[in-house]
Amino acid sequence: MGRSRNAGAGGGSSRGDGNDANRRGDRPASDTRGSAKGSGRSQGGGSSSSERGAAKARGGAKDAGRQRGSGREQGDPVRVVARDVLRAVRERDAYANLVLPGLLRERKISGRDAALATELAYGACRTQGLLDAVIAAGAGRPVGEIDGPLLDVLRLGVYQLLRTRIGAHAAVDTSVALARAEFGAGKAGFVNAVLRRAGEKTVEQWVAELAPKDPVGRLAFEFAHPTWIAQAFADALGARAGELRDVLAADDARPVVHLVARPGEISASELALVTGGEEGRWSPYAVYLDGGDPGKLEPVREGMAAVQDEGSQLVALALTRAPLDGPDGGRWLDLCAGPGGKAALLGALAAIDGFRVDAVEPAQHRAELVRKATHDLPVDVHVTDGRASGLTPGYDRILVDAPCTGLGALRRRPEARWRRTPADVGDLVTLQRELLSAAWDLLRPGGVLLYSTCSPHLSETVAVVADAVRRTGAVQLDTRDYLPGVTDVGDGPSAQLWPHRHGTDAMFMAALRKP
Repeated sequence: MGRSRNAGAGGGSSRGDGNDANRRGDRPASDTRGSAKGSGRSQGGGSSSSERGAAKARGGAKDAGRQRGSGREQGDPVRVVARDVLRAVRERDAYANLVLPGLLRERKISGRDAALATELAYGACRTQGLLDAVIAAGAGRPVGEIDGPLLDVLRLGVYQLLRTRIGAHAAVDTSVALARAEFGAGKAGFVNAVLRRAGEKTVEQWVAELAPKDPVGRLAFEFAHPTWIAQAFADALGARAGELRDVLAADDARPVVHLVARPGEISASELALVTGGEEGRWSPYAVYLDGGDPGKLEPVREGMAAVQDEGSQLVALALTRAPLDGPDGGRWLDLCAGPGGKAALLGALAAIDGFRVDAVEPAQHRAELVRKATHDLPVDVHVTDGRASGLTPGYDRILVDAPCTGLGALRRRPEARWRRTPADVGDLVTLQRELLSAAWDLLRPGGVLLYSTCSPHLSETVAVVADAVRRTGAVQLDTRDYLPGVTDVGDGPSAQLWPHRHGTDAMFMAALRKP
């Protein structure tokens, strides 16, 4: 999916938003109403490239399980797990959705306890900007001057106070217990004081006191997004910018799990029946699940189905539906294939007609994921840079699902919104244009290229496509025609999905045909 990925050419950087800072005393300053107004930046996080972050995420659960204070003897195991996830995210740029499942398995936490740990960990990651502003107000100092491990406990506590139905007494006491077990009575007293001040107001009152006064900034603060991301959404919505509140709210909602039924193996209706799910609205292969671990489902274990957002399914389907000039010779290319979801769907569709798909991925470990996802399909994986792949031109259909900021999938990556910065956009746009240009050179006359991103940012979407059309003379097709039954995707000729309208990630797609 078009996310913060390294697919195709090495990806863009994913920077942290500050450093674990500056050790001051442990008592809150006397001015307990110190404002963090306008704070949209996370504090206490290191910086690294997205590729290093992914590597750290893979080991995050293991490392978190070994770190000081992570044992069950430290208190409530649910809060300990949530705290350890926050710590792995802050210290190692780990990904919460990769760290948490391993910790739950390792510590044998399941059922309602696992659900609560998930809510606390993901929720605290997602709302970090708002939490930090409230913590700063309660402590009377910037969060950058609070020790990182203590900040994890405070974020966990404030999230419970302001964003859950957990009673204030339980939220404060469990957080104080975590701090006391690891840091001693002095810092536990600091946590107690800050949380009690945070609990003196409702979240609505804190928003009224601390949020910026401009409409976009206020909504960004209320729904815990950096202001620049909220502004990017408003710009992409254009005349319908009044939907900004709904877009931001959708990012805070827990997303439904989407499955894809592999064409030729199982139908969506059969998959829904076997899994107890519901057939999707837009893709003929989509099934929605209410919850649970999809990896335990028999169709997923047997390779007849996989987890894939319905929007990503629509991207692959749009490529196959777009009309060519001349016959389809069966040479398809996924130029940015990792981790393999779209390549697998394209491969399954290609197999029906006896076609083949080449899949390009520069990172070896991600190429292995593509091989795993497509191991029994007519897909050939090439470990190479998509900008200089060395492949023979003449492809009938090419997918460029370009590395991007991933702003369209923030609901699935709780911490991602606080790692991206506006500075990331420029480097990614350069990469996107280079990949699109390389793909164009590999496309045969009359062939179709579909450009997609998991971001609605105008610089990554319509601007990249407009530049390609200007430079190449490409014929821009009306992508909406290749999304039958999918409504409200914009005025064309490109298409933009939205989580609040379609229940999918905010996928952008534009189809181009070579004269």
